[in-house]
Amino acid sequence: MDPGSVPDFDDLPKVAGQPQGCAWGVFDAKNGGKKDVFGTLNFLTPAIVAAAAAEVKDGVSISLNWPLDAIKFPFPFRKSPTHTVTTLRERGMEIEGFDDSIDFNTQFSSQWDGLCHVVHGDERLTYNGARPTKEGLASARLTADNALPTIDHWHARGCVVGRGVLVDFKRYADETPPPDDSASPFHPLDGYRITVDDVEKVARHQGVEFKPGDILIIRTGYTEVLEAPTAQDFAKFAAATLSGLHGVEATARWIWNRRFAAVAGDAHGFEALPSVNADGSLGDAPAGNPLVLHPYLLNMFGTPIGELWDLKALGEYCRKTGRYSFLLTSAPLNHPGLVASPPNAVAIF
Repeated sequence: MDPGSVPDFDDLPKVAGQPQGCAWGVFDAKNGGKKDVFGTLNFLTPAIVAAAAAEVKDGVSISLNWPLDAIKFPFPFRKSPTHTVTTLRERGMEIEGFDDSIDFNTQFSSQWDGLCHVVHGDERLTYNGARPTKEGLASARLTADNALPTIDHWHARGCVVGRGVLVDFKRYADETPPPDDSASPFHPLDGYRITVDDVEKVARHQGVEFKPGDILIIRTGYTEVLEAPTAQDFAKFAAATLSGLHGVEATARWIWNRRFAAVAGDAHGFEALPSVNADGSLGDAPAGNPLVLHPYLLNMFGTPIGELWDLKALGEYCRKTGRYSFLLTSAPLNHPGLVASPPNAVAIF
């Protein structure tokens, strides 16, 4: 669907029981009235993908996938991967060789948050009014029979291919002196709230212009901290603060009005923690934190969120070449009912 054909945030048709900015039904007409499961990935039209291919000039590709076991210390909520190797003879085959299996949580390392990752409201709804349940997700056997907006559907449209744009906030903050000499240097764990003005300012500094259908990528340096955390970093972990996009309605409005097809970053959550409540107070601890951008993006817009992407090498190449846009490809796992997945993402210059 042409990104210019959908209404702006404040002009989206009102959906009963939902806040302004709910895009449920907007993409259904494209599917003959059938409930849409792709959300803003619909903005990746053939024309936009073809234009993105023009970004390839150098023949250089950069993986954006952090190792599955990159976090080497105990981390709450999700277990680390387990890699098991067996011989083919142990499998009962009369040949020499090896098999292996990996037991891993799809959100322990680089990931896409799919549209069923979080639900909202008393009815526990997600994008386009879907009502996922643990039983429904677990029992999905065929994608064609699965009406929930899960990640496996993406394969029917060729996965994710488009123009990626890196906003290297970490590098900009490190290289730009703060206006106040007493201000602390930027740190990914200090809870800095990256505003829309900040993003636009860094984009102008990098010489990049956003286009409809872009995949917005924000670098904070968070994964680099997790690779070799210091005692000071662990102390910051205890404070449960995290730098990221400012989680307020104004940020959500900007993301929709820019017509981004998807968003991603190198941090847990993409948005800053703790979040800010409507009355201006700070949210609670991470386990019960009332996130703002997740409900808008995943539930209201149908915009996938990439987290914990490995952006260090990408940032270095962008700085070296002065080019912060590129062809981005991502082919997640293909399994019915998938809530999240490693992105298998590659930036191509």
